[in-house]
Amino acid sequence: MKLTEIKDLLRCDVLTGGDDLSMEIETVVASDGMSEILAFAYPGALMLTGLTNVQSVRTADIAQVRAIIYIRGKRPDAKAVNLARENNIPVLVTTLGMFDVCGILRDAGLKGGM
Repeated sequence: MKLTEIKDLLRCDVLTGGDDLSMEIETVVASDGMSEILAFAYPGALMLTGLTNVQSVRTADIAQVRAIIYIRGKRPDAKAVNLARENNIPVLVTTLGMFDVCGILRDAGLKGGM
């Protein structure tokens, strides 16, 4: 599924990477624990989290995820957004909670990584 389709499904705002949301996403990892994202890394996955500090972007970069969606309407600070932009990691925000986002994406055919 293309990231642009996920954006529409989850009614996301795009903070970075809006010029190329055509990337394919097959796997999703979801956690507010960055150690879990690192321990069960799936390169190329979409990362869902409510943790909005710069550490979440560093984790995404190390784990080689393709994009980040912040949940529950949480927005990362400018430092995190700038780091994501520097690392070419699209950042999106949805008002939906983790449970709902996971269910919607699973129903749409995506598989979980953790």
